[in-house]
Amino acid sequence: MRFILALIITLLAGCATVVVAFTLDERFGPPDRTRFDHPLPPATATAPDYWSTVRPILDHRCVSCHACYDSPCQLNLSSYAGLTRGASGEPVYANRLISTQPTRLGIDARTNLGWREMGFFPVLNERRQSPEANREGGVLYRLLTLKQSRLQPERDPHQDDDLDLSLNRQQVCPRVEAMDDFSRSHPGWGMPFALPALTPSEHGTLARWIEAGAPYTPPAALPTAVNRRVADWERLLNGDTAQARLVGRYIYEHWYIGHFHFPESPRQQFELVRSRTPPGQAIDLIATRRPYDDPGVERVYYRLRRSEATPVAKTHMPIELTPARLERLRQWFFATPYEVRQLPSYRPEEASNPFLTFRSLPISARYRFMLDEAQFTVMGFMKGPVCRGQVALNVINDHFWIIFLSPTDAENKLMEQMLDATLPNLRLPAEQGGEVGLLSWLRYAESEKNYMEAKSAILARVAGNGQLPRLDHVWDGDGKNPNAALTVFRHFDSASVVQGLVGQRPQTMLFLGYPLLERMHYLLVAGYDVYGNIGHQLETRLYMDFLRMEGELSFLSFLPIKDRQAVLNHWYRGRSAPQIKYFADARAYFPLESSIRYRTANPLDEFYQMLQARFQNTRNKALDWVGIGLTPTEIGQFQRLSALHGMPAAQMPEQSLLLLRGPDQRTQVVSLLRHAAHSNISELFNEEARRLPEEDRLEAIHGVVGAYPNAIFVIDTGQLKAFADAVSRIAVKADLDQLLNHYAIRRNDPRFWKVSDEIQDWWEKAAPNEAAILDFSRFDANGQQEP
Repeated sequence: MRFILALIITLLAGCATVVVAFTLDERFGPPDRTRFDHPLPPATATAPDYWSTVRPILDHRCVSCHACYDSPCQLNLSSYAGLTRGASGEPVYANRLISTQPTRLGIDARTNLGWREMGFFPVLNERRQSPEANREGGVLYRLLTLKQSRLQPERDPHQDDDLDLSLNRQQVCPRVEAMDDFSRSHPGWGMPFALPALTPSEHGTLARWIEAGAPYTPPAALPTAVNRRVADWERLLNGDTAQARLVGRYIYEHWYIGHFHFPESPRQQFELVRSRTPPGQAIDLIATRRPYDDPGVERVYYRLRRSEATPVAKTHMPIELTPARLERLRQWFFATPYEVRQLPSYRPEEASNPFLTFRSLPISARYRFMLDEAQFTVMGFMKGPVCRGQVALNVINDHFWIIFLSPTDAENKLMEQMLDATLPNLRLPAEQGGEVGLLSWLRYAESEKNYMEAKSAILARVAGNGQLPRLDHVWDGDGKNPNAALTVFRHFDSASVVQGLVGQRPQTMLFLGYPLLERMHYLLVAGYDVYGNIGHQLETRLYMDFLRMEGELSFLSFLPIKDRQAVLNHWYRGRSAPQIKYFADARAYFPLESSIRYRTANPLDEFYQMLQARFQNTRNKALDWVGIGLTPTEIGQFQRLSALHGMPAAQMPEQSLLLLRGPDQRTQVVSLLRHAAHSNISELFNEEARRLPEEDRLEAIHGVVGAYPNAIFVIDTGQLKAFADAVSRIAVKADLDQLLNHYAIRRNDPRFWKVSDEIQDWWEKAAPNEAAILDFSRFDANGQQEP
């Protein structure tokens, strides 16, 4: 009976939608699905200007939740193209048995008509134009107006039974024909969702713009100096020789996820794309699922395409294209003579394996290229093509350090020997395409076992000739590159990468050389498909286990043999039997002694201290609170917060921002990160069972770290000690609630957007190249990330 009742309600709702659609057609004419594919008529004198007036409101009030793949209903408001594309009820993140059609903005459809054919529906009016039609016929206007009818929530959004703030909540994506019913059923679901409404001025600006037909004009032409820079880079990327074409392909497959800018115009972003047309002609984009898929043309050109999208923190990966960087690439890839006899194919089994595809390029050039911007390289593993991904990220610890093998001639030659000796075993899951079965993981486990055995034998042979692990095998950034050491912070299903060794003794440590870096990139970035099936996604996670453990074992080779196993066992407390014995036996991986002579009974801490000293010249002084304008007393309180561990840290939000206000109007922003400890991360499921809250730690870092803040604290300098006292006394959730009630900005706080703007303005001044829009979709009045 219940099923029949639900069916009747669904049929009635469908009938009501049809009636509303007929009424809208009768009043305003049928939809024109190509309306925004034609040049729009010029804006009237009374219409707000898109770039100077409308775009800033969208950026600071809407883009926060509506960007990238985790945007509700795929409504991406970071660009005009996303606004006119509209929304879709199909989720990007899903457990699929069969891969689905990608819907990447700016790639997978060229017109709004194309998006309509892929199931997207408009949020702006596409019927006959009039102020009334643009109001009544547009989802965006009606959602904004719905919010204005309830300017402030009467109570905490978490106490509203109709508001679901969970991360993976069921999406409700109404078309304009269903808006009457939606508004009646969910009167509190206006936009911005579960946050304060726009001010009357902001709402009025957007309303007038929408009533005028959402007019848009293309951005101003690029400065001549920028066009010259673009030409310089496209010349490097599109040489006619086989060598130049292979170099261009290599750079593209590593940089296609980047956001590029030039010193002459730092706020103008570019992206690297494949085109059928050469430099000097309009870009004819080649859209493929992966960057190494067959382009379907004889000659590919690598082009810098201007981006109009607002940078968002969860995907922003900036690189400045300077003349010095251009010259470095020329030196690495073209100064030393070598021969490229034949260009590689795009067959999946070859193209997915960079060691086959780019075998003709010198390892020294490839490794230097990846090291030069190691933060960008590693950041791609975390942000890359996914925005977020808990399945992939629960393969790493919440806090760990990364160091790199020094790119000397001897080390490059050693890496080349390893690759040559075991090339057939370096296959990656992406060679299977998007339809991957979990049983194939066993084949990759066997390949990894063979690779580890060959690698261990070569290392033992080389070490037997006197090349034992020593401190100068660790790259020091050539004394000037801050990418020499990195710190990774995991925030549930997202992560951040910071230059330098940050924080106290980390939970684990990775030592990476070129083969590991390259495999991680082609596993987690170039070869990963967010639209792929569940087998592909899980197999990627399982394979990453191998790579992480290989990096950990490489690091342990610097320690005395007698101490390695105890460290490894501590990192993997309570784990089940590993698939490959080398990952459980530190001695099997490298059976010889390190050349480093230790003087204490704790060689691990001693080696950490050696590393800190080795990277001192490249360390950002702000990590030590130097030169940022804080008083010694204020610094002392933040250092005190960074020393907290156990239950006070475990109860804190995973990722918080603290806005510190001084009496002279000076402000500072500090990130408070919780490092959640685990007994091990060697298993895919049931992560909570392996949590060790008594070992959790808190970290205070100057600046903005992370993209998804869970809480914001606003504190005057005179309150800082009391705040630190309160945090140190937290023992249970009720203590955290009291802290939040006293110091935090809640979702329904009328000061919310003012504080958000204050943080954003500070970040753009403090780090203009790195600053981007934060995501408040996980902002929680209770401050905790859902499990």
